[in-house]
Amino acid sequence: MAKIRILLAEDHTIVRKGIRLLLDREPSFEVVGEAENGREAVEMAEQLRPDIILMDHTMPLLNGLEALRQIKKRLPEIRVIILTMHTNEEYIFQFLQAGAAGYLVKQTAPTDLVEAIRAVHGGQSFLSPAISRTVIEEYVRHAAPTKTDNLATLTEREREVLQLLAEGYSANEIATQLHISVKTVGVHRMNIMQKLEINSMTELIKFALRKGIISLEP
Repeated sequence: MAKIRILLAEDHTIVRKGIRLLLDREPSFEVVGEAENGREAVEMAEQLRPDIILMDHTMPLLNGLEALRQIKKRLPEIRVIILTMHTNEEYIFQFLQAGAAGYLVKQTAPTDLVEAIRAVHGGQSFLSPAISRTVIEEYVRHAAPTKTDNLATLTEREREVLQLLAEGYSANEIATQLHISVKTVGVHRMNIMQKLEINSMTELIKFALRKGIISLEP
């Protein structure tokens, strides 16, 4: 019987290694790769084509939500389980609408993680017991973005630039990361500010924190 091939995307090394030790004890699982940031997760997903990706909610360079969107756009067959410290309703909604097949809080029991992987691999969805199913169902019923959801107006590239700006990268550094010109970075920055109706970097950083694009966690 073929093993379930898993890509582990988590920027905290200790957490990532701990999860790997747990997964390695399951004879039906095979960890095929480890990614330290969201951009690496997208690249490794394309290279390795795993069955399941276990992905942290908040990662540098490209956050978990944007990485999920890009992976599902390019490789819709890959099933993604989000691992997070957050039970914020808005975060849950965003990940489910982006195509997450599972959403687990990191305080969950190891048996729940194993069960989630098997359920998701079998075509089911899996939500951490700590999450209210009533809240989930309510959000799913109102899935369509509203006019007040300004984040939904940004393009994929603009969301990437938004995160890097909020993380403190300069225009030159962003241009190098995304393989675009500094002038193009400036255009994206201007478009982001206009679409989000934001006038300063302080407001942009606050917006990114509120939306879970970046985190104050170390």
